[in-house]
Amino acid sequence: MTVRSVLLMLCCCLLAACAGPKYTVDDGRKVDEVLLGNIRAYGAGEQLLRPAIQRSAALKDPECDKQWELPFAVATSYGWSENDRVAWVRGLNVDERLTVVAATPDSPLHLGDRIVKVGSRDDKDSTDLLEAMAAARDDREGRPFTVTLASGRNVQVAPFQVCRGYTRLAPPNTPKLQDYHWLMSMHPLEITRADLTEDEALWVVLWTQGLSEEGGARMKTYHYGMKVAGTLYNLVTLATGLKGAAMAADAAIAAAKNAAAQVAQEMLKQQLIEQGKSLAIQKIREGLTDAAQSLTRQQVVDGLQMAAVNRGSLSGVARIGATVFDRADSWAFTNAGKLGANPLAGFTLHQKLIERGLTANSIVFDVDRLAAINKIAEARGLGSEVTAILRGLKPDDLQYAIGSMPLASAPTAFSYESASDPGSGLFSRGLIDAMLEIPAESGPRK
Repeated sequence: MTVRSVLLMLCCCLLAACAGPKYTVDDGRKVDEVLLGNIRAYGAGEQLLRPAIQRSAALKDPECDKQWELPFAVATSYGWSENDRVAWVRGLNVDERLTVVAATPDSPLHLGDRIVKVGSRDDKDSTDLLEAMAAARDDREGRPFTVTLASGRNVQVAPFQVCRGYTRLAPPNTPKLQDYHWLMSMHPLEITRADLTEDEALWVVLWTQGLSEEGGARMKTYHYGMKVAGTLYNLVTLATGLKGAAMAADAAIAAAKNAAAQVAQEMLKQQLIEQGKSLAIQKIREGLTDAAQSLTRQQVVDGLQMAAVNRGSLSGVARIGATVFDRADSWAFTNAGKLGANPLAGFTLHQKLIERGLTANSIVFDVDRLAAINKIAEARGLGSEVTAILRGLKPDDLQYAIGSMPLASAPTAFSYESASDPGSGLFSRGLIDAMLEIPAESGPRK
C-alpha cells in the first residue's frame, strides 16, 4: 500500500469521526455547585425510589386503578446550557442521550447505559425518543419492546403494572417544586436529604399511590371540564430531568407559587420564634431544669406548623389532593404491612424530616395528620413504638399544644368544600395540570 493510500484512509477516518455526534464530557470547568448537588440528590433519590416502585407492584391490589412502569429511570441533559450539561456529566454521568440513572435489581438496563433507539425510532432529539418510550410503555398492554444502547446492543424491556400514581422527584433546576395529581405526584428534592431506608422509600411510593386511590374522584371532579393542553406529562413520567421550553415555563409558574408559600412560611417562622423566646423566658423564671427538652418540643411544634402552611399553600388539583392527605397516610400504612415493610416507616421518615427542618413537602405530617395516623397505629397496638420514634412526644399532646396557639396563618383543617370554592383564589393551575390533556369521559371515576 502506498503512502498516498494510507494518508487517504486516515483522512477518511478523521472525516467520519468528525461527522459523528459529539456529546458533552467533563472538561473540569467550574459549574453551578448548587445544581451539581441537586443533580446528585436527584440521582440518589431515583436509585431508592425505582426499586421501591417495583416492590409496590407485588401489592396486586385488584381494586386500584393501574399504570405501567419501567424497571429503570432515565435522565438527559438535552436542551440544557453548556455549563449545566457538564454538571450533569459530573454529577450522574448523564449526557444528551437518554441515560439510565436508576434501575431495579433485575432490570435489563443498568446505571450508565445510554439509549439511542426505541423500537425502530432513531432520533438524536432525546425528547422524541422519550415520546417513543412512553408510547411503548403505555400502548402495548405490558408487552416487551426493544431499545438499542450506544454499545449497539439490543435489549428487551418489559413494563410492569402498579397502582396508579407515578412517584417522581422535582427537576434539579427547580428542587422545591411539588405538585400532586391523581396520575402523578412530584415531590421536592428535599425528601432525598433524609437518608431514606428501603421501607421509607416504599412509604413515599405507597403514599403517592394512596393519594391517587383515595383522592382521585375528588381531583377529577375538580379537573373535568377544564381544557388543558400539552403532552409534556408523558415525557416527565420517564425523565424528570428533562428541560424543555414547556417545562421551564411551568416551573416558573410553580416557582411563583412557591415564593408565595415561602413568604407565608417566613411570617409563621418569625411568629414561632417569638413564641419560643417567650417559652424559654417562662421556663427560666420558673427555675425549671428541662428547658432544653421544652425547646426541642417547641421545635417539633414549629415543624408541624410549617407542614400545615405547606399543605395550605398548594393550589389547583394539588389543593384538592391536600384534603385527603390523611387518607393517603392510612392507605400507605395498611399496604406497607401487606408488603412486609415496617408500617411505621412513615413515622420514622416524618421524624427525620422534622429533625432536619425539611417541612416543605407532603411527607411530613401536620398535627391533624399525625394525630389521625397515630390512632391507626394505636389500634394495631403500636402506640408506644410511635411515641419512641417521636422521641417521647405524644401526638395528642402536640395536637393540644398547637390547638392552644392562635395562629390563623397556619390552618390545620382542610375540607373539600373550602378547597374547591372558586372564590377562594385556589384555582390557579399547578405544574401537572398544565402538562395534561385530559381525555373526554362520561364522568369522573375513582
